[in-house]
Amino acid sequence: MDIQIFFTSLLNVVCEMAPFLLLGFFIAGVLHVFVPQKFYANYLSLNNKMSVLWAALLGVPLPLCSCGVIPTAIGLRNEKASKGAIASFLIATPQTGIDSILATFSLMGLGFAIIRPVTALVTGVCGGMLVNLLVREDNMTEAPCTSCQLEQGNKIWRVLKYGYYDIIRDIGLRLLIGLVVAALIQVAVPDEFFLSFGNQPFMQMLVILAIAVPMYICSTGSIPVAAALIMKGLSPGAALVMLMAGPAVNLASILVVHKAMGRRFTWIYLMTIVVFAVLFGLLINATGWDFSVSTQDACCMTSALPSPFKLVCATVLTLLIIFALMMKLFSKFTSKKPLDPDVVVYRVEDMHCSHCEAAVVRAVEDLPGVEKAKASASANTLTIKGPATEEAIRSAVEGIGYTFKGKA
Repeated sequence: MDIQIFFTSLLNVVCEMAPFLLLGFFIAGVLHVFVPQKFYANYLSLNNKMSVLWAALLGVPLPLCSCGVIPTAIGLRNEKASKGAIASFLIATPQTGIDSILATFSLMGLGFAIIRPVTALVTGVCGGMLVNLLVREDNMTEAPCTSCQLEQGNKIWRVLKYGYYDIIRDIGLRLLIGLVVAALIQVAVPDEFFLSFGNQPFMQMLVILAIAVPMYICSTGSIPVAAALIMKGLSPGAALVMLMAGPAVNLASILVVHKAMGRRFTWIYLMTIVVFAVLFGLLINATGWDFSVSTQDACCMTSALPSPFKLVCATVLTLLIIFALMMKLFSKFTSKKPLDPDVVVYRVEDMHCSHCEAAVVRAVEDLPGVEKAKASASANTLTIKGPATEEAIRSAVEGIGYTFKGKA
């Protein structure tokens, strides 16, 4: 493998994505700070088609991953959202987001940037309608009501913190892995590799599903990988399957949804994602649209340096990722320091991002005896200050779908 070509490829991919990612992260921060969760619940409470449609429309621009969307959906359930709206939100939201839409445009062109949110919207609406039709309310587990209190502080600071720290801390490592894997694919995988499947694009989709469904792939990190695979002969339809099914579901989210929502809900949720991903993939292939030009333009390996603006954006993005990952690693070790006698550390598993942390904190902060609560996804811990009982903490944590393991 030519190291110089690898780093040139990596530099070009990062430079193409960086300006759109930085803009997307900022917009995501604005949505998070200025649009309260109750706004979403107000449109999702009716058990009808409109609540299902609103759930998908409201979820598409949100930058929530397949694990972070689950506590948010349970929070909507506690706000009396309908079961179909919850399913629609769970299916549509993790497939895309404002940051990944812009990043998709940067690497894969306008076609994929339009198709991706449209498929997420249609899949979410259809899944929600199926749940309304086939799942009764009493088949779903009720979660204890939790308060939804916005973090206090200057709103502009909160926008910047959420967009350029919290999100990057959540997806930074996966995004970095996706970028490196994309560069490796361009260098190491032989040209026309996927053409070995011959005229069997459906087989390509099944291979992609077998890899993508159980894995944890964020909607943004999957983009450079999909773009690189298209260059190596993967059909556009199979790439769309990766972009849909990979971010929308993973093994951990399946288990949590099963625990919180029930077996029938989970099967509809999972099969809707898989079936519609394949159907849309076959439809894209059947149209004969050529996506290779835009992808090639975005990802080509050239010796010329990108523009100064793109280089600056890539440098800023790289520094933000390094800082966020270092702070995440630092918090993992500092959480193990000796604590005061009135502070208890519990082990909580299945937390993967800042949304998971916030959901766990909201679930316990109003319990009797809880003076202060802090969750750490990187260390799998929940730190409680105050005389609250372990059973009360366990009930609140397990009620929103996370695994409580007792004292750390």
